[in-house]
Amino acid sequence: QAQLVESGGGLVQPGGSLRLSCAASGRSIVSTLGMGWYRQAPGKQRDLVATITSGGTTNYADSVKGRFTISRDNARNTLYLQMNSLKPEDTAIYYCNADLLIAAAVGYRNMNYWGQGTQVTVSS
Repeated sequence: QAQLVESGGGLVQPGGSLRLSCAASGRSIVSTLGMGWYRQAPGKQRDLVATITSGGTTNYADSVKGRFTISRDNARNTLYLQMNSLKPEDTAIYYCNADLLIAAAVGYRNMNYWGQGTQVTVSS
């Protein structure tokens, strides 16, 4: 019905920047609702990085405030994460999450999706 595909991860030196993208695709998507980025470092739980509502209200983890910016393009069903001043402790797999309004056989359904993840490594 739908899927989320992340891109933009990679290897960057401390202090550098990366921009992650997450595109929602599928013929049944009516609209994208709340969206967010999460990350999981080796041996640790998956943690929230930032979220954004359909209206543009944002929320950030304290560890990334002032360095990361979450944004979205509703017309393209795409989510972004601009990451600046990256630190080694930002190294993790970054996952996109979204609530999507899906056209069902009768009416609509709100369904939650996860992307496959993209690796971000911050190292000199």
